[in-house]
Amino acid sequence: MFVSLVISFKNEEKNLSELIKRCVEVVKKNYKYEIIFVDDASNDKSLEILLNYRKENKNIKIITTSRTFGVSPCVLAGFEKAKGDVIIYMDSDLQDPPEIIDELINKYKEGFEVVHTVRRKRYGESFFKIFLTKIAYKLINLFSDIELLENAGDFKLISRNAINEILKIQDADPYLRGLSVWVGYKQTYISYERQPRLYGRSKFTFFNNLNPYKEFIRGITSFSLVPLYFSLFIGVIFSLISFIFLVVVILHKYLGLNLPGWSAIMVAILFFGGMILFTLGLLGIYIGNIFKQVQGRQKYIIKNFYD
Repeated sequence: MFVSLVISFKNEEKNLSELIKRCVEVVKKNYKYEIIFVDDASNDKSLEILLNYRKENKNIKIITTSRTFGVSPCVLAGFEKAKGDVIIYMDSDLQDPPEIIDELINKYKEGFEVVHTVRRKRYGESFFKIFLTKIAYKLINLFSDIELLENAGDFKLISRNAINEILKIQDADPYLRGLSVWVGYKQTYISYERQPRLYGRSKFTFFNNLNPYKEFIRGITSFSLVPLYFSLFIGVIFSLISFIFLVVVILHKYLGLNLPGWSAIMVAILFFGGMILFTLGLLGIYIGNIFKQVQGRQKYIIKNFYD
């Protein structure tokens, strides 16, 4: 069996040596393998380190991008170059242990073509982050037409058949966790305990360009039109409320009753104004996705490929 490991990273010079050591120890015993590192325009010594390791091990391959494109596009670049019967993609921070690769492959041998990993525990992560992640998964599953496994992340095995189908998808802003579910095929999962990051700091902070809330929005809007229907529903409900309020005002006027209530009017104006802006924001997200799609730009640009 030919196994391809795809690892996207940016500025991970401190983690790479340990990552390579552990990955090679796992796969070299039983499989023909390649490890494809996708360097998302790092500005540290990551590329230099990888090139040195490549001198000793030609199974290590390196893709460099022309600029920072983000995790999903870089993983897709790795998929494009991967030659394996199965492709396993994972993060570079060693929170996801390479030692469970054998378990993933055993599930593939049982007939499963997509094998997810689900985190039983998440060490080194704050309660607040875990709580928000749990809510995000529930909302994505509620509104979208895919069913994501809760606490499943970017560490999974995908068969050659499923990878070929994923590569056919032309989404301008791909949500890779969703695509691996959307393509179908026989799927399962294994569970593990996620460890704290070995070195460095996470690139997925809330105010970073790679922040989680953008992934959350991408997850919902890539696989569902429900938010648009929600806007329509809210619009109908508030229109009915406005009509009822209009009837009440007319009755009060007809009966000669005083109608004080500047505060109530202002509250109503601000409330309805907020809902209008909320609805326009939802429309804007979808229109923005359409705009990206019709531009037809490639999702990534490969600067160099050290094969």
